[in-house]
Amino acid sequence: MKKHKFIKKLIAAVGILAVGAVTLTACSNNSSSSSSSNNPSSVAAIKKRGTLKVAVFGDLPPYGWVNKDGKRVGYDVRLARELAKEMGVKVKFVQVNANNRVDTLNANKADIVLANFTVTPERKQVVDFAKPYMKVSVGVVSPKSKPITNVNQLKGKKVIVTKGTTAENYFTSKQPDVDLLKFDSKTQQFNAMKNGRAAALADDNSYLYAWVKNNPKYTVGIKHLGPNSYIAPAVKKGNKSLLDWTNKHINKLNKDGFFVNDYNQELKPYFGDDVKPSDIIINK
Repeated sequence: MKKHKFIKKLIAAVGILAVGAVTLTACSNNSSSSSSSNNPSSVAAIKKRGTLKVAVFGDLPPYGWVNKDGKRVGYDVRLARELAKEMGVKVKFVQVNANNRVDTLNANKADIVLANFTVTPERKQVVDFAKPYMKVSVGVVSPKSKPITNVNQLKGKKVIVTKGTTAENYFTSKQPDVDLLKFDSKTQQFNAMKNGRAAALADDNSYLYAWVKNNPKYTVGIKHLGPNSYIAPAVKKGNKSLLDWTNKHINKLNKDGFFVNDYNQELKPYFGDDVKPSDIIINK
């Protein structure tokens, strides 16, 4: 009799465990489904929230900076406002440095990065890039009194770069004999150049042209190093919703002539005669 009762209890216990396992599986499936549809940076989520969070620079004329009136302006900033307008939402700017653009996306602090973000194979592993809207290459600026016109002149000398930039990557991989002096922000790097802390400064040529126009004691002695690179919007890895939407609207803005207009409004006043719109814009 006791043996019979024990078997009945054992069968009941097994049944309870089986029900529990099914319940846990169902909860797990529901959780997985919920996480895939609960993307805070999907187009639907952004529209529901009413704001597009855009990561931009705050100290990089003419691309993204705060002017004397306290207003955010620049080529990337104007594009950010236009994309928000296309989506029918307000724009919220999130200020970043070159070195924390990816972390800002991964922490969901921004939906999209429009901060002069150069496409590289390494970055493609950690973010998804939309269609590019600019082309650039690494340039080198130096004092007119001691111009650097050939990369071989930099061997054994100090060169200023911003951390996490294409310029840093180029010199680290291609010019190991150069002593890099690295900074967190554009403001810091250009101040270091003015203070004579290095023989030269390397960065994207497109905004070095703008910088030397306002600092005539310096020259872009090397205008191109390595192949052309491309500037593109970036979204969090796997955010297909926003990536597809951005690609569609980059194409639309191109057809509407937005980027030519953006160049004329934001870049042309800062560039000299050495730069033409076709040197910067990808108009296709």
